[in-house]
Amino acid sequence: MKKVFKALLYIVLTLVVLIIGGFLYLYISSSSTSKNNMTELGPEAPTLLIDSQPYRDLNKNGKLDVYEDYRQPVEARVNDLLSQMNIEEKAGLMFITMTAIGNVGELSETKTITNPYGLPFESNSTLVVKKKMNHVNTLQSPEPKALVIWNNNIQKLAERTRLGIPVTHATDPRHGVPNAPGASIFTPYFSKWCSYPGFAAIGDTVLMREFGDIARQEYLAVGYRLTLSPMADLATEPRWWRTNGTFGEDAEMSAKLTKAYIVGFQGDSITNQSVECMVKHFSGGGPQEDGIDSHFPPGRQSYPGNNFDYHLIPFEKGAFPANVAQVMPYYGIPVGQTSEDVGFSYNKEIITGMLREKYHFDGIVCTDWGLVTDQNILWMEGKPASAHGVEHLTEIERVKKIIDAGCDMFGGEAIPDLVVELVKSGQISEERINISAKRILREKFKLGLFDNPYLTEEGISVFENELFEEKGRESQRRSLVLLKNENNILPLAKTTKVYLQGFNEEESKKCAGATTEIKNADVIILKLNAPYDPDAARYLVEKIFHQGSLEFSPKEKDELLKLIQTKPTITVMNLERPAVFPEINAASKAVIGDFSSQDDIILDLIFGQFTPTGKLPFELPSSMEAVLNQYEDMPYDSKDPLYPYGFGLTYNEKINTNR
Repeated sequence: MKKVFKALLYIVLTLVVLIIGGFLYLYISSSSTSKNNMTELGPEAPTLLIDSQPYRDLNKNGKLDVYEDYRQPVEARVNDLLSQMNIEEKAGLMFITMTAIGNVGELSETKTITNPYGLPFESNSTLVVKKKMNHVNTLQSPEPKALVIWNNNIQKLAERTRLGIPVTHATDPRHGVPNAPGASIFTPYFSKWCSYPGFAAIGDTVLMREFGDIARQEYLAVGYRLTLSPMADLATEPRWWRTNGTFGEDAEMSAKLTKAYIVGFQGDSITNQSVECMVKHFSGGGPQEDGIDSHFPPGRQSYPGNNFDYHLIPFEKGAFPANVAQVMPYYGIPVGQTSEDVGFSYNKEIITGMLREKYHFDGIVCTDWGLVTDQNILWMEGKPASAHGVEHLTEIERVKKIIDAGCDMFGGEAIPDLVVELVKSGQISEERINISAKRILREKFKLGLFDNPYLTEEGISVFENELFEEKGRESQRRSLVLLKNENNILPLAKTTKVYLQGFNEEESKKCAGATTEIKNADVIILKLNAPYDPDAARYLVEKIFHQGSLEFSPKEKDELLKLIQTKPTITVMNLERPAVFPEINAASKAVIGDFSSQDDIILDLIFGQFTPTGKLPFELPSSMEAVLNQYEDMPYDSKDPLYPYGFGLTYNEKINTNR
């Protein structure tokens, strides 16, 4: 036995040494790469004074070029800069990927995997200096001061490149209460709002636009100039894990909110005070076949109800009338909708035929993340390339097909060398690359990045605005949906003794009537998250996604029902997806649909501090059988739903489904 333990000890020690050695090698290699990158940089841009006005001499040639002159029309500036760019610089424009931020705002120069997705991020200088890239998105949430410092550091890095092209910093949504990768990145100092289905539960375009304007101001303060949102997809397939990022399943409601959202961020036109929107996912990512998200194989979208056009409405009536700056197609294959069954970004009939020619969209089209290369974590498979329908193509052939389809940028990729190779080998003309480069440069000029990409710490005072925080809390209050209120048990009297389960400990202590013993309680208040199947994940990255079955496992259900049956119970269900919970619903005296409201707000509703007004943004199915029998592309087609679309009670009211 001692020999066995000794052998195990040696194995463990060997693994530890290998891991430490691997990280040490990574650090040393990254440090060497960083030093080499920095030697390629030129000086900072001098300031030219002309008629007492300062101009940045970005190419350091001692004279004012047209692209450096903010008095010149945007098109003139674009054309002048393009004429000075080489193919490597044009190719670099066409890529955006994730990168890291130093803890206190320093450049991140060590290749790292410390991020929610566990994917390897290249150093800032490798992207900007070596690969000539100037679009990045980040997932971290350092303090505002650190973000300001990092913004200025990476912009200074970009300024020292040959032409001084500034960086566009992008982000996924950051204003949700929970941390939900793919839907919202928890950022503690941003104002806290309901989830996107919650906005549909409210149905107020004025509030939606106010959110966009407040979020715009908070983004500007720390350097985000592009938001990878909104999602104009429709939640017609309830199993889809990204339901929590949509405005529900009704196309008209989604269109109204999408338009208001974009106008709030961008304004009526793009200026140096705008944050551009990249609306996603054209032409609608909701109808995922069997609810399996097309981040991963098989990557198919299904239209058994022949309802493809319904999913275009939020773009036709929302995004395009709002003059959205950028569009992101989704991963999946729109099965049977075009002559070639390939993913949206590979599909020329979708990108050129529909988006460009039918809808006359001439802004930036950027692919979703990771369509070309596999994304591995050390030796483990993190996520295979979402090259649906073109798996047989090589990486360079995939890049060519995406460009030929009409896309301008590659999301989640850092392989501009393949574009250079395509041009130099004559497979793609430089004129075609120029078309995309112009679109990309045009937006940088409109945003004012060439004139002043730097921030001051004074700008972060925006996070002290109490009105912003209160508006967010208003959204949380208005989004809550009262689904059941048997014998008008709600609102509870303030003297009611309650046993809280599922609430955070701090809020539980604040609740005056809270007791830690069920036997002493008059009522149980049970907070649940919509169920999912953790075993549905097949790949490492997929484990962060909540997908699969919409009902609780038999064991979970039995345990919950035993609890509910001990005392009158109010069940609060966080509806990140449309949960299937008929037995729990039947056993509960009251049921509340939650769209990521803070615990104290939920308790305020229960104790009558305000009246519920929210309406369901999607129906809640009565069984998994009903889910399996409905069509992925059709709204509100579940047989005998537990609660229909638009349902919502208020206090002392039997039913109210009017919007």
